[in-house]
Amino acid sequence: MKTFLDPLDAKEEAALLQQMEAGSQKAKHKLIEHNMRLVAHVAKKYYSPNEDTEDLLSIGTIGLVKAVDTYNAQKGYKLATYAARCIDNELLMYFRGKKKQSKDISLFEPIGRDKEGNQIRLYDVLEQDSVDIAEEMDKERCIQRLSTLMWSVLNKREQDILCKRYGIGQENHYTQKQIAGQLGISRSYVSRIEKRALEKLRYALEN
Repeated sequence: MKTFLDPLDAKEEAALLQQMEAGSQKAKHKLIEHNMRLVAHVAKKYYSPNEDTEDLLSIGTIGLVKAVDTYNAQKGYKLATYAARCIDNELLMYFRGKKKQSKDISLFEPIGRDKEGNQIRLYDVLEQDSVDIAEEMDKERCIQRLSTLMWSVLNKREQDILCKRYGIGQENHYTQKQIAGQLGISRSYVSRIEKRALEKLRYALEN
């Protein structure tokens, strides 16, 4: 069974990242070597009798190398979190490419299992759009911050109207006219409250 080096602690990782930024290839290689266990963990969900384990680890390692090369600590997320996304994305692209090369393969052919033990079909993989990992994580971080700000900078009525307008925390979203009817106020008043609330959030995000 393949053995991997233990993950680095936060202090060691930060030091190596700093050395790598200064041009140290040795630091880069060490970061990659100590994150190979993560590659194996992510690739595990794609294991199947039809797939060579070493091939999957090789593909996943490409994703890890890309993650180390493009990681930016200033974005606010951990290297392991970012790397896991990059590794998974690289494996997904591998299966998409494999599908293009073999037209005979069934879209519903199992290619592995997820964390819950459910089968992953090629169809499930191909349905996922390719994404910019860093951009996606920035978007998630922004959404989380926006959600926090909503409850700290807006009053109750502003929160209520934005939640109704954009379906936040509920199944449906409503037009200004529908909200006006629900609250017993004019549509123009709803519009003013919505605009003021959005301006408050924009200001809070920029400062």
